[in-house]
Amino acid sequence: MIENGAGISWARRLKIRHLESFLVLDEAGTLTQAAARLHMTQSAMSHWLAELESVAGTPLVVRGRKVQLTPAGHLLKRLAVNVLGDVSRTGREMNAVAAGRVPRLNVGSVWAGIAGGLPEAVGAFQRAHADVAVAIHDGPFDNLLKGLETRALDAVIGVLDARAHQPGLEHEVLFDDHVALVVGQGSKHWARSEALTFQDALHEQWVMPPPGTLTRIQMDAFLIEQEASWLVPRVETASLAMVQALLHTGDYVGVCSESMARYQASLGLFRQIRIDSSIRFGPITVMWNREHATATLRDFIGCLVAHARAER
Repeated sequence: MIENGAGISWARRLKIRHLESFLVLDEAGTLTQAAARLHMTQSAMSHWLAELESVAGTPLVVRGRKVQLTPAGHLLKRLAVNVLGDVSRTGREMNAVAAGRVPRLNVGSVWAGIAGGLPEAVGAFQRAHADVAVAIHDGPFDNLLKGLETRALDAVIGVLDARAHQPGLEHEVLFDDHVALVVGQGSKHWARSEALTFQDALHEQWVMPPPGTLTRIQMDAFLIEQEASWLVPRVETASLAMVQALLHTGDYVGVCSESMARYQASLGLFRQIRIDSSIRFGPITVMWNREHATATLRDFIGCLVAHARAER
């Protein structure tokens, strides 16, 4: 199959029709059934298979009551699945571009946005735009904004601050959020029946976001108000997966957005600690660059806003 070390000379005679028909043969199991599905005579089907094996330079099936793929046949099947999948996907993307849409959106979001309706908005959007892939990137807001500046991201969901008012940017407020204190199933307080309070957790092991993040800034300010600025976290992480793992397996107290706390509590993973005064996180907003806003992006933003309003 490989000639002159190039590995592709045999494929120059290969056609898309060859690959489509080969997958039909593999699924049908017999030349007769494959011929019927392809509206061919069995003689024409046999001729086609001989032609394909001539192109490949090796037998592709073992003939019998039911055809069986040879090792080379399995390799050609893998090629057919990959190539036809790429062709189909590219066709959908080209149709989207021809219709004035984009085939892919890159969206960045802080945890609060993910817990506050982003998955539901993606689902609603893709029911109307089945040909558009959506890539979600999570992380600290500052990092996501850099992605928006470099056009690596089409939109960013984060906390509304002065940066949302930069020239060229547009934004829509989705909902207001707060900072929450939580424990997981690894906490000794998990099974207690009465409500957990801040005083209950004050001397526990804490997991907090890294210094400089908005959640940490707000949390540090709250600790000063509570005369507990001496509290030092045992673990600092920006990874939600790490927070989940620590709270599930260890005796820790975690800090996250209230929307994320409610979402995790609905899954039975977190339990929220009651605090007497709320720790404001800020308005969660979606931001995008006005000059680069496609019709597809605006439809996606519309789904975000519609879901947020419905939740309110």
